[in-house]
Amino acid sequence: MDLKGGLLKSIWHAFAALDLEKNGKVSKSQLKVLSHNLYTVLNIPIDPKILDDHFRDDETSPVSSQGYMVYLNSYILDKVREGSFERKKLDELCWTLISKKYSPKGGGLKIPETDAFRLWCLFNFLSEDSYPLVMVPEEVAYLLKKLMDATGLEWQQEDLEDYLCQKNPALRNGMSVWQVLEMMESESFFPCSCRGALSLAIDYVYQEMYLGMIKKGYLWKKGLARRNWNERWFVLKPPLLSYYTGEDLQDKKGEMILDVECVTVVLPDKENRRCLFCVKTPERTYEMSTSDMRQRQEWMLAIQTAIKLQAENKTSLHGDLKLKRRQQREQNRRKAFEKEKELQRLQEERENYIRAISQVQEQMEQLMDKKNRQTFEQHEKLHLALESQLKQAKMAQLTMQSEMAKKEEVAEQQRQKILELEAMTQHIEMALQTEIQARLEEEKMRVAQARLLDEEEQKLNNLQRLKEEQDRLIQKTEEEKNELKQEMLVKSQALEQARYELTALQRSREKNSEGLEEAQKKLYQASQQVNNWNVQLTRLMRPIPLGGSQANQDIVSHRKDGIFIRNKPNSNQPSGAKSPPPQPETKVGASQLLGTGNPAQKPEFGSSISYPSRKGSSPEQSENRQGQWNCD
Repeated sequence: MDLKGGLLKSIWHAFAALDLEKNGKVSKSQLKVLSHNLYTVLNIPIDPKILDDHFRDDETSPVSSQGYMVYLNSYILDKVREGSFERKKLDELCWTLISKKYSPKGGGLKIPETDAFRLWCLFNFLSEDSYPLVMVPEEVAYLLKKLMDATGLEWQQEDLEDYLCQKNPALRNGMSVWQVLEMMESESFFPCSCRGALSLAIDYVYQEMYLGMIKKGYLWKKGLARRNWNERWFVLKPPLLSYYTGEDLQDKKGEMILDVECVTVVLPDKENRRCLFCVKTPERTYEMSTSDMRQRQEWMLAIQTAIKLQAENKTSLHGDLKLKRRQQREQNRRKAFEKEKELQRLQEERENYIRAISQVQEQMEQLMDKKNRQTFEQHEKLHLALESQLKQAKMAQLTMQSEMAKKEEVAEQQRQKILELEAMTQHIEMALQTEIQARLEEEKMRVAQARLLDEEEQKLNNLQRLKEEQDRLIQKTEEEKNELKQEMLVKSQALEQARYELTALQRSREKNSEGLEEAQKKLYQASQQVNNWNVQLTRLMRPIPLGGSQANQDIVSHRKDGIFIRNKPNSNQPSGAKSPPPQPETKVGASQLLGTGNPAQKPEFGSSISYPSRKGSSPEQSENRQGQWNCD
């Protein structure tokens, strides 16, 4: 799209906004103000005399668009020079006039005015060059695809087709800017949850498509003088690659002019920097670094695209793509037109052929009339023959019907067999699945059995090792057993000696038992005498009751030495000698020994009296001193 055509689209919208009566005409005073503003924003010197003469208030009717176009082309658009003005100011001027007409329709959510302004600019960029301005569905689909790719949504061509069919099928011929904005307001393509992402996508597509920005982003750039690396925000807008300190574009640090002499080269990693590349210009070489290989490839491809556009004397990548799409549509239209012409030609040839056939048919009808009269008599004769043949055919038909019925029965039987075979096939498949499952389970069991066998083998190895250790222990035990046998032999001899001594002791004990009976009788007599001394004795010692929990305690005298002690096993008795069975022990008080106190308190039968052993006495003497008195 050339400069004049792009400006004219924006001005056409402003003229249409001033046409309040929708008759294609605007008052001269409004056009005068519009022209004055156009002079200002386009930086064109104003000739007040020409402006006043052309838009002088008189009795003439308002100026039409065609009449204003003459003045616009002669005095404004022909004087415009690219780069001498800011395109955005012109667009904002025209949008200020038409934005009052913008209002949401159909209950949709109104998009922000900034986004609506950018969509209006994109509409002017993608619309056709004919007036009134419309945007063909192919360009609408292209714009929607770019926006949905930027928002991360999935583009479906069928969604646009459904929207056009539901809204108005006439929109297939083209959509106005208000219809495009209404489509953006609806939730058919962008739900409410994506409104924030949609604003960012509109801004991105606006900068890329309308402002001609191919790519932007952060890169690390190596300085020229200090040779240090700094992070800069790069903006690639052919033919310039500018870089700033931040995304706000406030502090511009420099720019590169890209022309056909510029080249991009991949550099090896160095200085702790990776993904390096450089842009060589006639003035200097710019070294840059990206975050990854993909970013480096994208930046190098974008810069090469900008260089290619400059070599082809083009300023906008999307402008070139739009021209190619338009040429493709024109080519498709020409092909469709040629195809339609070919169809018309074929239709005409078909009609001529049909007319020729009709003429031939008329001639044939005349000939057929003659032949019909000649063949009528033959037909009468044949009629009779045909009637007879018809009867035969009916008979054959009946025969065929009976055969068909039989064949249908056979076919029904075959269908039943097929159903049975299908059922059998299903059962076989189920059985195969069961068998496969069983084989899989069997394989699992085999694996488990193999694992168990390995564990069993490991345990057998451990058992063998334990058996060897047990054999060593058994051998060691046998040796110890032999030593014990020798010790037992020695101890058995000592045991025999102890048994002999025990026999002697038993005979001595029998003699002592007889003496004990006599002593018990004497003890009973002495207990009668002790009763008189009980009062005095209780002052000297604590009474010990017979039986109870203190029955097994020693009797302690005022001399702190026990008068009587319990029978204890003879420590000098040889090991292995059978000791006599233990006898119940009963402590006898001093009053009982002296024969005083209560005569009813008698020693129990079978009670024993223990004497303290003297130091240095032999076991035999201690045994003789330990007698048992059996009181009957």
